[in-house]
Amino acid sequence: MKLKWNIVILTILAMALMMAAGCAKKTTSSTPPGAQVEVKDDTQWSPPPAPVEEPKVDEATLAAEAEARAKAEAVEELSSVVIHFAFDSYELSEEARSVLALKANVMRRYKNIRVVIEGHCDERGTEEYNLALGERRARAAYEHLVILGVDPERMSLVSFGEERPVDSGHTETSWEKNRRAEFVVQ
Repeated sequence: MKLKWNIVILTILAMALMMAAGCAKKTTSSTPPGAQVEVKDDTQWSPPPAPVEEPKVDEATLAAEAEARAKAEAVEELSSVVIHFAFDSYELSEEARSVLALKANVMRRYKNIRVVIEGHCDERGTEEYNLALGERRARAAYEHLVILGVDPERMSLVSFGEERPVDSGHTETSWEKNRRAEFVVQ
């Protein structure tokens, strides 16, 4: 039994020595003792590139672009919608009055828009009569726009009579299309 205890004690001592040897600090040096080592760094440090920023949205530019688009659409609406008249008449229909109300809203909103109101007729009647009727049609639209608050200085009138037909046919349908007042934005 004494032999077993001796082996156990020797084993424990051997293990303790191994652990002590493994944990001991080892000093190693690649330079000979007493030699001075100079460290030289030739690299240049530069900061990392700045993160790429999204271009900032300029609210004023966006608002100006939106206003320009709205104005272009308004100008298109002013020019594209035509009012029509009954045969041998310059009286405004309810439909024509509602169209003129929309045009007046646009013109009141955009103060720098100028409009030429063109009066047109169908081919029936003399040339002189149709020129006079075309002018009365343009004037009826003009006066209604003035009543709705549009500055008269921003509008002018011209009559083309039967000179510029939209439809050159000789039917009632063609004549209805030609009896009109058009708006040309300057």
